[in-house]
Amino acid sequence: MERREDGRDWAYRVDPYGFERPDDFDYASYEAFFSRYLVVLTRRAIKWSKLLKGNKSIQKSLKVKRYIRKGIPNEHRALIWMIVSGAQTNMEQNPGYYHRLLEGEKNDKLIEAIKTDMNRTFPDNVKFRKTADPCLQHTLYNVLVAYGHHNKAVGYCQGMNFIAGYLILITKNEEESFWLLDALIGRILPDYYSPAMLGLKTDQEVLGELVKMKVPAVAELMERHGVMWTLVVSRWFICLFIDILPVETVLRIWDCLFYEGSKIIFRVALTLIKQHQAFILEATNFPDICDKFKQITKGAFVTECHSFMQHLLQAAGLPRLYSRVDEDAPLLQGGQTAVSIFTVWMSKQGFQASENYVRIPACCPKPEF
Repeated sequence: MERREDGRDWAYRVDPYGFERPDDFDYASYEAFFSRYLVVLTRRAIKWSKLLKGNKSIQKSLKVKRYIRKGIPNEHRALIWMIVSGAQTNMEQNPGYYHRLLEGEKNDKLIEAIKTDMNRTFPDNVKFRKTADPCLQHTLYNVLVAYGHHNKAVGYCQGMNFIAGYLILITKNEEESFWLLDALIGRILPDYYSPAMLGLKTDQEVLGELVKMKVPAVAELMERHGVMWTLVVSRWFICLFIDILPVETVLRIWDCLFYEGSKIIFRVALTLIKQHQAFILEATNFPDICDKFKQITKGAFVTECHSFMQHLLQAAGLPRLYSRVDEDAPLLQGGQTAVSIFTVWMSKQGFQASENYVRIPACCPKPEF
């Protein structure tokens, strides 16, 4: 086995998912964390095995939600993501559909765009290199090509390659990765990756309004220096924290994302900002603010994924400024900030909002944050 100058085995410098650890990686701190986290993983694996009892199906419940929030063991992660996201049902109801997409006529522009990004996808992951056997670039290419022809309104957008890559690493299955990608892009995060990116832009505006409510000093700093939220958090939303937070932390976030929807993205963003409020407020100019937002995604706070998720989920929740009501009943009457958040959200959903009230038909599902 190849050894580096520092005496560490090559395999030791690559994490279980195939990502090479950087030269300045803090092995001592990580090993201390993982020795503690291994106890949690072992305990959760036993509980999940008892819950599943050898079955490959579960029903959504408060117990399942609690289990998911505490982390899904890797051996069950792909299955649980497939079930709770609806991807499993869609795959079973459309046998052979994925393979027909790959065998059908192709859009040359789409193919070229996807090929261009192949070598840019996880260059630090040994499993995606052309020299790997098997090389996951081929699997990634198939998933993206199939999805681009399945959802022609989206086609392919940068950022989708990283999301599909993570799905492949976890599921180790092309077709399941395709259906999970469809669950994310088609239902959980609608219009994030469409040409206009309306969903992405809207959610960043919503985050800005939430920060005004929860961390007003940071919102005031951003406004004073003319820093738009899209400049500091767009990659958080587009890449769903890939290459921003540690892998284990991203996977714990995605556990909740597949079950609870996009509100988990807001929770993560607010937790990072609130936890580092004093640090961010040290910024004195535009570039300094941008640099602070890069730095708050590093360090022990985000590496300790279990305590990070506990902190995130135990904190006061996002404002519940809605209820299911009759069409003519007021959904919300309150402060301008509260109204503006829901004006943004309702506009995204195609509903109308007045200055003082937002109304929603009783037949519609309750929006969740």
